Amino acid sequence: MKHVLIHIKLLIVVIIWGIGWPAGRVIAQDIAPFAASWIRYVIAAALFLIYLRMSNQWMIPTRFEWKRIAWIGFFSTCLYQAFFMVGMKYTAAGDASLMITFNPFFTALLAIFFLKEAMHWRLGVGISLGLAGVTVLFLYSPNVDIPFFERALGDILIAGAAFAWACNTIQMKIAMTEPAVDSNRCLSPLQLTVWSSVIGLAMLTPIMAVETWMVGIPEPSTNGWIAMVFLAVFSTVISYVWFADGILTIGAGRVHCTCI
Repeated sequence: MKHVLIHIKLLIVVIIWGIGWPAGRVIAQDIAPFAASWIRYVIAAALFLIYLRMSNQWMIPTRFEWKRIAWIGFFSTCLYQAFFMVGMKYTAAGDASLMITFNPFFTALLAIFFLKEAMHWRLGVGISLGLAGVTVLFLYSPNVDIPFFERALGDILIAGAAFAWACNTIQMKIAMTEPAVDSNRCLSPLQLTVWSSVIGLAMLTPIMAVETWMVGIPEPSTNGWIAMVFLAVFSTVISYVWFADGILTIGAGRVHCTCI
């Protein structure tokens, strides 16, 4: 089987992200959503920069590369985290982990139009089954302890997170395979992930500042800190680099179907 190592890495990513849903629920119930995302990315961005500096891939992007990175940071760090943390405040971790399966649907459609990837019948069947499962979950969730309209709002926000991540995936694929007009090389998965996280953190900062001014300085509990560090180190630093490797190697549509 080709790309065995990539598929093993993506399997580990699936496990990490699966654990990340209840961790996200813990944080969402603990502190305000943008403060949670900001703290997570302060930790992650610092680790990313240290790792990039220690590698042989340290570089400063060109002007047009920064434009691409800014879009990726907006979708992956700012918009996705907003939908994710606010959504987790309203819905159950189990619901959210299944609602995110909108990811391959959005990604496959965007990849067909923007990356010219083929729509294979097996991909279509997989997406259809995923959509059917999401529909059943939305209407007949076992998490009846959460009021329906509150849970529905959370589920819709998680679907928004799935769309934001799909847009991020497409932008990353383009940046890793097509050099910017003022550059003669493509950005590596590590470079792209590190700098987009830094830019995304910068975008989150003013939003977090306004939120803090309105609700007060966040005071995470011990469990909140543990969950935050897990999301920063494992769900972000390790998983994002391996996920980007998967996009580069096996394609945007297939990597989402593998992960979901």
